[in-house]
Amino acid sequence: MNLTGVCCVLPTPFHAGGDIDHESLGRAVDLALRAEVDGVTALGATSEVGRLSDRERAAVVATVVGRVGRRVKVVVGTSADGVRRCIELSREAKAQGASAIMVSPPRLSRVNSETVISHYKAIAEAVDLPIVVQDYPPACGFAMEAGLLVRIAREVPAARTIKLEDPPTPFKIARILAAAGETRLSVIGGLGGVYLLEELLAGASGVMTGFGFPEGPVRICRHFRGGRIDEAAELFYRLVPLMRFECQEGIGMAIRKEIWRRRGALADASLRAPGAMLDEGTRTALDRLIAWTRAQPGTDWMAD
Repeated sequence: MNLTGVCCVLPTPFHAGGDIDHESLGRAVDLALRAEVDGVTALGATSEVGRLSDRERAAVVATVVGRVGRRVKVVVGTSADGVRRCIELSREAKAQGASAIMVSPPRLSRVNSETVISHYKAIAEAVDLPIVVQDYPPACGFAMEAGLLVRIAREVPAARTIKLEDPPTPFKIARILAAAGETRLSVIGGLGGVYLLEELLAGASGVMTGFGFPEGPVRICRHFRGGRIDEAAELFYRLVPLMRFECQEGIGMAIRKEIWRRRGALADASLRAPGAMLDEGTRTALDRLIAWTRAQPGTDWMAD
């Protein structure tokens, strides 16, 4: 699988912080598809996956796959600390119609390169699906060097897409692609898209983000792929203040869900406990920033 363009990480909506709101989840999928994304991701790190039961995880994937209807790729997060657990989740994702799975290294007290490679090999041997290797150290406590990521791609052909979230990401992307040589792999960015332009300039093929206005990254990537670098840069610089605000540690997911709510996708923006709640100061700052962004040239598509 060659994952390019924008893959939208979907939020998991709840009824006032309680049960999953599948109707809102369906509307979130619709919003992403209207933005003309190239794929969607269910059960990502910002989908509150750690607060879901196995039954709820399966229900989320069923809703997303059913709503997408094969119009775009569906990536499902199946990371787990145990390889058997990861394989179970990955097999279930495949049975439900996932296009690919996204997997971080297992969280262990003493993890090393050989353990990580063995983890991905075991998954690839057990599940016939492309694997997106998620390089996000906070999720697993282990930072993968460029050489290790290239080695995974060479030894595990199913795992030749990397979601890079270990800054400085543009520098690391350049190192990965230089080390890859003739090994074909693709690197996509994350981290809310805050380094998207620089990542594209370094050779990234796209981004996987849950940014509340996916139309923006879609346009940036299209401008860039069409050789309109200046247009891509101008739009990126207009959106990056909102991207930065949305990525605040501790309350970023609450801000993101509030944006999705304001856009009519979510009926309720609450997070499942223990999740952060937005204070009035943050809401006021968000109002001001969205209004400023909408007033910039070339952002008329934000009017909805």
